[in-house]
Amino acid sequence: MKNVLFVASECSPFIKTGGLADVIGSLPQALKANERIDVQVILPLYDEISDDWKTQMDLYATIDVPLGWRNQEARLYKIVNNQITYYFISNDYYFSRKGVYGYYDDGERFVFFSRAVIEALKHLEQKPDILHSHDWQAGMAVALAKIIQPIKGLKTVFTIHNLKYQGIMPIETFDDFFQLPAEHIGGMEWHGMLNCLKSALFHADKITTVSPSYAEEIKDPYYGEGLESILLERARDLVGILNGIDVKEYNPLTDPALLVKYRSSRVRKIENKMRLQEKFGLPINGEKPLYIMITRLDEQKGLHLVQHILDEFLQEDVQFIILGTGDEAFEVYFDEVANNYPEKVVSLLTFNEELARQLYASADFLIMPSKFEPCGLAQLLALQYKAVPIVRETGGLKDTVHPFNEITGEGNGFSFTHYNAHDLLNVLRYSLTIFHTPELWATLIKNVNKSQFSWRKSAQEYMELYESLAGNVFKEV
Repeated sequence: MKNVLFVASECSPFIKTGGLADVIGSLPQALKANERIDVQVILPLYDEISDDWKTQMDLYATIDVPLGWRNQEARLYKIVNNQITYYFISNDYYFSRKGVYGYYDDGERFVFFSRAVIEALKHLEQKPDILHSHDWQAGMAVALAKIIQPIKGLKTVFTIHNLKYQGIMPIETFDDFFQLPAEHIGGMEWHGMLNCLKSALFHADKITTVSPSYAEEIKDPYYGEGLESILLERARDLVGILNGIDVKEYNPLTDPALLVKYRSSRVRKIENKMRLQEKFGLPINGEKPLYIMITRLDEQKGLHLVQHILDEFLQEDVQFIILGTGDEAFEVYFDEVANNYPEKVVSLLTFNEELARQLYASADFLIMPSKFEPCGLAQLLALQYKAVPIVRETGGLKDTVHPFNEITGEGNGFSFTHYNAHDLLNVLRYSLTIFHTPELWATLIKNVNKSQFSWRKSAQEYMELYESLAGNVFKEV
């Protein structure tokens, strides 16, 4: 048996700000089904983690963490949950704060975390054979694992969940944070700055990202966020593995958040819609098509396209609900639309997991016109809850949503190619036509019901990747 250590900044159910936490929470569970592998996870111990979890943790070790010219103390806590061992790096100065990200010294905080991971390796119950880091916050752990070599033969994997966020700091922080020979600065520097994500891309044995299409896109300047040249250099070591979802956690038949549970029954799904319409003061009509967006209110999510055409689309006999927070300008816009169309639009400027699940269970359509989308979670959850996704063909959206073809009867959603507002409007109107054509709608829903995005296939692809690093010895039980 071989051991893999996941290094990440968040993980469900302990701490979650986005889709990264879902991946780190569910992928180890899928991998543990293979008896050839053991997975451990290491995270920061944030103040935001609930006391319900903290009281179950045991103090496992106290470690000294060198950070440049100074030493910091860290406490290593341990908990076993669902047969997975989780370690938490605790330091009051860096992690006893409200929230998870958004501080001026986030770079320093996560360099400390990465350095603490390296120091913690010798204390872990199982010494890892592979260190698998996720996103920029854990990127320096890959670099330091290669430079310091704390475990002989340790292999490294780095997964890009979103290339846009890179952990960029002034180049002077190399001397402040690391006591390393100057020869190592080249592997960490990019365009005159210290770059945590680039450091991982340079040092990792293998690089993955969260969909095959995104793996191809990020080699192009339009999607490469300034790192396309190094990604092209590492192209032979770069692979896209599609994210999955925990189909036990997200199951409309057992989900406690739902008002009416169902497997694939449209009648019971419509009951959820009517309950939701009543809850938010919309006209109660199960036959009226309900479009939803559950999203971070950010330009990346295609909201400028929505702004251009929403007023025109709302002339149709439809309902629209948006759930999310983010850019203030978008928040103001959606509130104005809701005020202008009180019988059609609900603007929910918050995020609530239970409410999100109720929306998926009630909706006929999910709108997701992203400018770029490494994988996307919302479209997978929509399909799981039997709602039809409407997406732009990019990244994981392209890999998971296939446009409905009324001639062949194939496809599980609707899509458009160009980042263009009227292309979005055209596909919205087409979706409405299919909704009102019973035989075509029934065929589409049948395809939606067949869509499956569990972790099983993707977990096997990760296993094959790990085996390619560790060689035949990985196959020993």
